[in-house]
This record gives sequence, structure tokens and C-alpha cells, in this order.
Amino acid sequence: MTPGAPPVVSIVGRTNSGKTTLIERLIPVLGGRGYRVATIKHHHHGDFEADTPGKDSWRHARAGAVATGLAGTRRLALFERLDAELTVEEIARLLAHARPDLILTEGYKDASFPKIEVIRRAQELPPLCRAGEGLIALVTDGAWDLPVPHFPLDGADALAEFLIDRFLAR
Repeated sequence: MTPGAPPVVSIVGRTNSGKTTLIERLIPVLGGRGYRVATIKHHHHGDFEADTPGKDSWRHARAGAVATGLAGTRRLALFERLDAELTVEEIARLLAHARPDLILTEGYKDASFPKIEVIRRAQELPPLCRAGEGLIALVTDGAWDLPVPHFPLDGADALAEFLIDRFLAR
């Protein structure tokens, strides 16, 4: 990221490991401590429909608009047809207008950002990341032979403190 840009931390893990739930729990804890959090969800299935079929903004895009903004008094959405997938760095720059203190991504396990992996014993698979590959913590119900802090699956408060100490301490 560029100097002055908010730190980006990727929450990674296998399907159904609890990544979304962890992010849902972290956001209000960090917000309650005065930090603004933005998120980026990686959707690796290619094309997806985020707009509402039949609504005006959807009709604008269907008619050929290269980008459509949907603005209300308290929300903004931008729909843009892309020729190529944007990098997570490019998306993070687009979120800068919201002035986040921290950006959490869900996915992007191959990006160069620090990673927190969510891993469950029941999945009976090894972690996706290694400490030398940017892994900074595990959120788990097991013990793994990795030299990073381990947090319990319900440990959003402790993990938030870890993130504050590591990335946000003012």
C-alpha cells in the first residue's frame, strides 16, 4: 500500500471455516473502540450480480453503461463492468474515500498482506498459510505447530486487541 494508506489484513481459510463470522464479530469490536473498518470480499467465481435485476441502476448497466452509481442519503454503491479483475490494492484505494483505519479482506490468500487464518479441527486439513508467507495469527479450535498467536473461534475481543496493537496503535 502507499504511505498513509490504511493497513490491510486478509482473513483467509477454507470454505465454511468461519471467515465471514469472524469479520462480523471483529467489525463492531473495533468500531466500539473508535476505529473505522472497511471490508473487501473476494468473489472467485468470476461474474456475479450485485445489483437488483429490474431496478433502474440494473437497467442502466444492461443498456450498456460502463459504470453505474447508486446514491442515497446514507449509502453509495458503484457497479462497474471490468475488462480484468482489479487487484486488492486497487480496490483498497477505491475505498479510501470512506477514510477507514483498517481494511479487512475476506480471501486473497495469495496477496502480500498480513494474513489471519481461520481453521477448524473438523475440517481435518492443514493450514493454508505458513508463518513465512505472511501468516500473523490463527483463529482456531485446535493447536497447530506454527509460531504465530492462536486465538479461539469466539475470541474477537482478543483478536481485535492484537490488531490494534500491531496495526492501529495511535
